[in-house]
Amino acid sequence: VMLAALRSLVPREWSSEHEVAWTWLWENVERLVRSTLGKPQQQERSLERFIKNLTPEAFNYLRTEVYARFFQMAPAGQDHFKQSSSRLHFIADRVVEMTMDIYREPRRMVEDISALGLRHVGYAIPTELFAPFVS
Repeated sequence: VMLAALRSLVPREWSSEHEVAWTWLWENVERLVRSTLGKPQQQERSLERFIKNLTPEAFNYLRTEVYARFFQMAPAGQDHFKQSSSRLHFIADRVVEMTMDIYREPRRMVEDISALGLRHVGYAIPTELFAPFVS
């Protein structure tokens, strides 16, 4: 259903590469979810403790390292992240928040992440950049 909805929203730009990337993403999400069934409460507590114990310097390092590793894996990604440092930090902060929210409100997060993916397809982000960013 989500694939059909996505395809109908961007019919002119949609290609088989988009379909492969979208299918790859959700197959990986499914694989990861299945491998962690029964463990979310423990993982949520551990993640929350980790995030709360980060010093401001460590959190800033985390923000910076997200992009350093992404750009190392996908140098072409730099062409799509031309925002200010404060905007990049905001995006990294949202990623951390969304990581916690996946445990707290998984159904809502599936919808939010799907909507985010649709927006990025609409922004004409090359599908080869999805895998390194998700990894």
